[in-house]
Amino acid sequence: MLKNWKLRQKFTVILLGIFLLGLTLIGTALFLILKQDTENQIASQGLILIETMNSVRAYTSNQVNPELKDRLEEEFLPETIPAYSAREVFENLRDRKNEYRNFFYKEATLNPTNLRDRSDKFETQIIKEFIAQPNLKETQNFRSTASGDLFYIARPLIVNEASCLECHGSPKDAPRSQIERYGAVNGYGWKLNEIIGAQIIYVPAKKVITQARQSFVLIVGIVSLIFFLVIVLMNYLLNRNVISPLKRMARVAEEVSIGNMNAEFERTNKDEIGNLAEAFQRMKLSLRMAMGRLSQVNRMKNQE
Repeated sequence: MLKNWKLRQKFTVILLGIFLLGLTLIGTALFLILKQDTENQIASQGLILIETMNSVRAYTSNQVNPELKDRLEEEFLPETIPAYSAREVFENLRDRKNEYRNFFYKEATLNPTNLRDRSDKFETQIIKEFIAQPNLKETQNFRSTASGDLFYIARPLIVNEASCLECHGSPKDAPRSQIERYGAVNGYGWKLNEIIGAQIIYVPAKKVITQARQSFVLIVGIVSLIFFLVIVLMNYLLNRNVISPLKRMARVAEEVSIGNMNAEFERTNKDEIGNLAEAFQRMKLSLRMAMGRLSQVNRMKNQE
């Protein structure tokens, strides 16, 4: 099929093939780069928040609890629980700052004392993954919700202090005020060094993903425009420097073939096309000389 095509058509098809291949490679590489950059950007926000919540937990455990130790022997104060403090601080942040309205923090637990911390089906799978892989210290990915995609960072919650079992071991050993507040059914039976849940921070990803997609479309659009301009420019240069001179030589050759020896092969360039025109001109001169000698021979024969 290509044999029947003109030179410009062949050249355009080749350029389009190169364009499509290049655009595919560039688009794939750009997509992977933007995807990684998007995840890093979202993850950096989540890591800052989750480390902040860990600082709140450490402050509550190391500074608040010792100050209220005597009082805790008489009554249960949820504000002295690191998980409770972290959750309350984060909720206060969400209420005060609109930009954090769609961020979520949860210490999802399989068997929590406070039922608001109970893990849902999705979070339960994350916890089971941590239980199945004790060496796994962190996992992160996207979660699809009705309000959009959320990027999450999850870390295992481990009972690493024996003091935790004072409230979460046996109900009979728990503070009476705790039983009165949360009951004697949930949040008990924990064991030392057991993974009981996951610390999870949810970061809204819709805005960042939308920006990444817009950047992807913009860059691909610019690259496509550049390729288009290159194709147009190459076609113009091809037509000016190759196709048009070849067409002129073809017309002159046709004139010469019917006996018009006044037609000239003009050499307008010093490139290969110019060399071809010069070669045709020499061929025309040789042809004229050959035809002259042939005419002279024919006259001599007629005179005899």
